[in-house]
Amino acid sequence: MAGPAPEKLLKKSVHQHKLMSKKGLLERMFSFWFDSLVYNQIWEDPRVDMEALELGPDTRMLTIASGGCNILAYLTKKPESITAVDINPNHIYLTRLKLAALSSLPTHDDFFRFFGSANHAANVENYFKYISPHLDPDTKKFWEGGKSWLTKLFRSPRIKYFEKNFYDHAKLGLLLRFTHGLTRVVRKNPQRILEAESIAEQEKIFEETIAPFFDNKLVKAVARNPFILFSLGIPPHQYALMKNEMSGDIIDLFRERVKRLTCGFPIEDNYFAWQALGRSYDIDKKRAIPDYLMESNYSVLKEHASRARAVENSLTGFLREQPAHSMNRYIFLDSQDWMQPWQIHELWSEVHRTGMPGSRIIFRTGAAASPVEKALPATLKKHFKYEQDYSKELHKKDRSAIYGGFHLYVLKD
Repeated sequence: MAGPAPEKLLKKSVHQHKLMSKKGLLERMFSFWFDSLVYNQIWEDPRVDMEALELGPDTRMLTIASGGCNILAYLTKKPESITAVDINPNHIYLTRLKLAALSSLPTHDDFFRFFGSANHAANVENYFKYISPHLDPDTKKFWEGGKSWLTKLFRSPRIKYFEKNFYDHAKLGLLLRFTHGLTRVVRKNPQRILEAESIAEQEKIFEETIAPFFDNKLVKAVARNPFILFSLGIPPHQYALMKNEMSGDIIDLFRERVKRLTCGFPIEDNYFAWQALGRSYDIDKKRAIPDYLMESNYSVLKEHASRARAVENSLTGFLREQPAHSMNRYIFLDSQDWMQPWQIHELWSEVHRTGMPGSRIIFRTGAAASPVEKALPATLKKHFKYEQDYSKELHKKDRSAIYGGFHLYVLKD
């Protein structure tokens, strides 16, 4: 069954104010900007997810696709099924590309070259030889381009991103390139952290290069513009929540979270920091790379790739089509920050209906508090147990470090 048109899904999720208002205009600017390939990788740590979710062979999972990385990581636990939905069809096409590449590329070296290095002409050759025949028409059209002469004249096929560093592309790649340009303007080189041999050295380099970066007047002016955060997939409502948490000064929040990203974990194992600082993974030592790219996981992933699928829909829209008590794991990323209370109520009502006893639900938030606590009426909330203390412990382990909170709920009955 086909879901609603993607533009309607996006507008329903983002537009919370009237058009002719400041907030309404920002929301419509965001939906226009978000209607494209935003994430070239997902920015939630799958190791924390898997610890919280307790995955196993009976796991039936619903998640948001985003960059498609984490559903491949979840496959290492051999779940029964994974369904990834997204209101942005561009992320569905990226997720389907990863699944098809996993199934059809002949070796781990080919797979790692495609999504690990992501900057080799052989990737395009292998795409047409191995991957393209296994893609649905819409996904093929997205990566190979349309057939009109205008498309051919003004745009190279998107699949060519993978021969010139895919991680420089998408809206997130554009933002990181812009930020790196700013570091050169203010004559700072935060990439030095990638060569650090201890957290103490990481902290020293942070104080020398990144901390002063946030004190620059130009950087402050840019960072205080909510439009800049659109490329991180942060809508105006979520930006406001984050800003309120820091008493109105968003610069302090950025400084705090970037320090945690770059200094909170050993740099040799934090691929999120490598992407932020170097716009690449550690392709030489292959330590700071996502779990799905590790050679030790490759055979298991390849064997179980058919258990995952990507579907264009919203979370609530998909769940409405599912039988009662048919799922037991739910990953909502930061979508609860996007929703109004009535939308959260609708979603969690469907979780209650479709969930099996003991189902585990996780999500992240830009600020520290869980919006679910206020959005759900007592008659519905009583069915869920909020593992608040455990959630705080898990939040401290999240290497992406860009969120204010991690939240785990368990369906009691």
